[in-house]
Amino acid sequence: MFDTAGPRARRWIRVLTVLSVLVLVGLFALAYYRFYASGALAPSKWLTFTRPATIGYLGTALKNTMIAAGVSGAIALPLGLVMALGRLAKFPPLRWLCTLYIELFRAVPALLVIYVFMFALPAYGLEVSTFWKLVLPITLCAAATLAEVFRAGILALPRGQTEAGLSVGLTDGQTFRSIVFPQALRIVVPSLVAQATIVVKDTAFGYVVSYAELLQSGKVLIANTGDLVQTYLVVTVLYILVSLLISAGARGLDRRAGRTGARGLSLGMRRGAGGIA
Repeated sequence: MFDTAGPRARRWIRVLTVLSVLVLVGLFALAYYRFYASGALAPSKWLTFTRPATIGYLGTALKNTMIAAGVSGAIALPLGLVMALGRLAKFPPLRWLCTLYIELFRAVPALLVIYVFMFALPAYGLEVSTFWKLVLPITLCAAATLAEVFRAGILALPRGQTEAGLSVGLTDGQTFRSIVFPQALRIVVPSLVAQATIVVKDTAFGYVVSYAELLQSGKVLIANTGDLVQTYLVVTVLYILVSLLISAGARGLDRRAGRTGARGLSLGMRRGAGGIA
């Protein structure tokens, strides 16, 4: 997208990078000093988090967060792929319907959809549990975004990839499964990681429906102990650990998709060549 940076541009990039790092270090140092001066980092303030009851409470909250995020992602991922294929379909009514869904739920905030499930649907006799009041809105919004991610990955591949599969006798479905989708998946893995992280963070809307996820449980813990800074720091660390696990899983998926794609492409080509022979 951009030309290679020249010597002058590289110098400016290095200078701005150093300045940015210094500013961030300074902000962290200032925050640490203020916390230390106020006694918020005193060892006695962290005793709460060494108690088995507190550890178990936060562990349950983390489990609830992962369950909500996992169920949302497990539904949104295939739904997003179906919506992407529907938007690329040659049948106009299907394409229009999928486009309407994608554009609607990409534009509407997840919190607004949660309010619909909390107040609007029950007024018409449609009531779901607290868990699904959180999971379904997150799923609907995430699937719309994932649909565009998948569509962008598919369209990013050169048309010659599809034509090569068709030329050796593969059907449209075989070409997509063996050639197009594995390569598109590798392209969109970074976006999938970002969306998975967003889904985890969206579970923080659990406070709206009183679902005992990580942030909601942290608020309850603060109300009982008064350790605001310590609790939010612990919750932040837990969210960071979850994000790191997602990134590690994505790297494994990327490697596996590369191996599977290469095997699928080779097998598809052999089958096609055998059919022609």
